[in-house]
Amino acid sequence: MKKTLLPVLGLAIGLGLQLPLYGQTNALKESVQASVDARFSDLTNLSDQIWSFEEIAFQETQSAAALSDYAESLGFKVTRGVGEIPTAFVAEYGSGKPIIGILGEFDALPGLSQNKVPYKSPLHEGAPGHGCGHNLFGVASLGAAAAIKDLIDKGEIQGTIRFYGTPAEEKFFGKLWMIRAGLFEDVDVVMDWHPAAETKAAVQKGLALVDFQVEFFGQAAHASGDPWNGRSASDALELYSNGINYYREHIKPTVRIHYHIQDAGQVVNVVPDYSRIWVRVRDSSRDGLMPVYERVQAMAEGAAILANVDYKVSLISGIHEVLVNRTGSAALQKNLETLGAISYTEEEQEFAKKIQEATEKPQIGLVSVIEPMEETAEHSMGGSTDVGDVSYVVPTIRLSATTAPNGTPWHSWAVVAAGGMSIGHKGMAYAAKALSMTMVDLFQDPELVEAVKADFKEHLGDYVYEGMIPDGPPPLKSNLQ
Repeated sequence: MKKTLLPVLGLAIGLGLQLPLYGQTNALKESVQASVDARFSDLTNLSDQIWSFEEIAFQETQSAAALSDYAESLGFKVTRGVGEIPTAFVAEYGSGKPIIGILGEFDALPGLSQNKVPYKSPLHEGAPGHGCGHNLFGVASLGAAAAIKDLIDKGEIQGTIRFYGTPAEEKFFGKLWMIRAGLFEDVDVVMDWHPAAETKAAVQKGLALVDFQVEFFGQAAHASGDPWNGRSASDALELYSNGINYYREHIKPTVRIHYHIQDAGQVVNVVPDYSRIWVRVRDSSRDGLMPVYERVQAMAEGAAILANVDYKVSLISGIHEVLVNRTGSAALQKNLETLGAISYTEEEQEFAKKIQEATEKPQIGLVSVIEPMEETAEHSMGGSTDVGDVSYVVPTIRLSATTAPNGTPWHSWAVVAAGGMSIGHKGMAYAAKALSMTMVDLFQDPELVEAVKADFKEHLGDYVYEGMIPDGPPPLKSNLQ
């Protein structure tokens, strides 16, 4: 088909013949694949730049500039600093309906710097690294948007393509402030993808979560000379963490509670007058999350009473589970089956097996297949994403694409290593093709757009979305960093 369809299409148009929609659509899908291939070198270089920048939440200055500058060079209209976030931006091309959005992330994780080798070897000791593949994420999405822009340029499709540069997904969930700013209000459908160890339509919900900080305020004193004059904020913190850990026996299996002690005193011979802990609660739904959140907040008061100190609970942010759109996912699935699985060289398979050996996983290499679309589990596990909140305000279609070996520990050096070399690059290009092909369907088929919207409305029901963030600007500079 690739050798014959385009010339036949050109001849038919020259003769003034009407072609079936599927013929036009297939030709356009081949065109967007060709656009991604033509830009592969640019996209790879851009991904490697972001990989090397190693920038964490709200500090992605170079990464955001690289992506937005590239979009601008392609002719997109770029609006920077949206949602009160300097590193958030929107790049748009075209006019009118439909408006199809696509999400792109680009933040790294602290402490995961890694060379492009299949064993642990930090590039910069203690520095951040792309342990979730976001150096590939934003670039692939922009590559897909650029492929659609090419079709709009040629007059082959009509409408608007909009790329969202979304920072701080790993820590503060920047999309929450972008939603609050109304940036998704006029969008018909949003596309999204995420680096993974397998390639498939993403139809699991993930977990809702809430982040909050607890501070305890006591009275300093000499730890040996007059400790009776002190009221230890560190005691309160320990009592609080113990309370959380005892509580684990009495929560449902779907619940997860994590915490990070940020400050428990400075020196051993002073009764600490201040302590601080970051707490995260997750569950498979917002409804299941809230009672646990309320209980764990109440424990902070109990710990403060026991230690005779004051306390303060501050909301950081909270996100929804994903509202899965199976209608849109089915359209994406067909394009995955058309593309087929990613192929790998012997060298790439050997690299993958060495990573699996180093992380004590079965050395099976990269298993590249396109499975049938999964059923959506009532209680899916795994991670969380602020894409969940986007999915509650606009229909969202999601993809996972292979960028690291099977069994690879996520948020680890192994993902950084694979994401900086050809395994990651291939997954990036594949994602760009699958996303742009599905967007061709959306631009070409108004009935599909309406069906995706109907699916969204049915599953949203009478739920009224409300973002879970405190009043005021995002925490660009605070003790949370």
